[in-house]
Amino acid sequence: MAEPPENESSALSERLDHDQLLEWMRDQRWFASKSQTLAGVEIIEAAPLDDELVLALAQVQFATGGHELYQVLLAHRDDELTSDVLAEPANARRLLEAIDDASEIHGAHGCFCFRHVGDGSHADRAAAAGPVRAMGAEQSNSSVVFGERLVLKLFRKLESGINPELEMLRFLTARDYPNIAPLYGWYEYEGEALAATLAIAQQFVPDGTDGWELALEEIPRDADAFLEKIATLGTATARLHSVLATDAGDPAFSPEEPSAESVSLLKATLDDELERMFARLPDDPRVAPIAGLEQEVRELITLPSQTAIGGRNIRIHGDYHLGQTLYTQDGWTLLDFEGEPARPLPVRRAKRSPLRDVASMLRSFSYASWAVELQLGQQPPPGFEERAREVFLSAYFDRVEPALLPTGDAQVRGLLAIFELEKALYELQYELDNRPDWVPIPVAGIARLLESG
Repeated sequence: MAEPPENESSALSERLDHDQLLEWMRDQRWFASKSQTLAGVEIIEAAPLDDELVLALAQVQFATGGHELYQVLLAHRDDELTSDVLAEPANARRLLEAIDDASEIHGAHGCFCFRHVGDGSHADRAAAAGPVRAMGAEQSNSSVVFGERLVLKLFRKLESGINPELEMLRFLTARDYPNIAPLYGWYEYEGEALAATLAIAQQFVPDGTDGWELALEEIPRDADAFLEKIATLGTATARLHSVLATDAGDPAFSPEEPSAESVSLLKATLDDELERMFARLPDDPRVAPIAGLEQEVRELITLPSQTAIGGRNIRIHGDYHLGQTLYTQDGWTLLDFEGEPARPLPVRRAKRSPLRDVASMLRSFSYASWAVELQLGQQPPPGFEERAREVFLSAYFDRVEPALLPTGDAQVRGLLAIFELEKALYELQYELDNRPDWVPIPVAGIARLLESG
């Protein structure tokens, strides 16, 4: 396709109803700053994918002077913005076809570049001709499923740099890691002042059960069956971390020894969080198990500050919990490798101890156990959470590359406890602000760490 005129973006921007565009964006689930006062929106780049669909980057300005960048897809019909362009199957199919064709669509300032993975990418091209449906449960992205075989996820709020999900899936797919839906393709923007991942396509898992829903179903009905599945999840997690540590020649993935500075920073950060949290604890029986125990909790942070702790920092999942998994008859599929969307992209791409993922999943077991009572009105089997922890950790430690962990069981358990504490403090703050009835969950987690410490 020929390059558009230099003033393509500005011409399109002039013809659009900016107030309508801004109102539409604010109403979308993926718009991140609904509470902000919006000052305007500008199309900073646009390029026609075909006679009807326009790829565009929209910069939203706030009254405070800040701004955010979003990917939007515009209908070329009289420059009218549709309510959801991906709801029209022809538009969604055109994006998938562009990935298959490795198209390059030029705008005034850069290129919308479509890429597919290897020669096998065309094997599922027929999926584009099948039924197309939107996945409506997402908060920060937009996804469509093609023929129950492929799924295309559009990243809406953009930051300059490669999205961790593309980076991780590309790495894991190339190394045949079995517990993912393999990467099929992607598209990105490469411009004069911006480079960003816009979307990924991967195999769709049609018969998977969400790990969180599976937990709520099986814990009260057949806890032993779920514990068996947890063991295989521990193995899949160990394989994930081991594979992510295999390429010493790739700067984005090469394992690194934790520095004394990083250990000191972790301790200082936790100290600050503890001080803030205990200062705001309400006079409420739900927090009574930890009230007045700030010093005892602080003593859990016993890492050495002047010497390296051992093990390795690697790329990790970064937002690991049961809701990021699917279970099928073939086992577990791990999902959503973009990290916590609210965190800046460089933070999400940072190398960390693999025990952070482990701690996050352990906290998820706690939440699932409590949710059986809070959401279903049933009681989990006595001691279920402790059994789940033991089963998961046993399988994980049996299979993970030992060099990734600190030397000695005491060091491993100590670091794991600190990451659990870090996660539980975050949870406590969230529950105090949003779900008071769930406050006992992180409180119980902190109390358990005190008892075992």
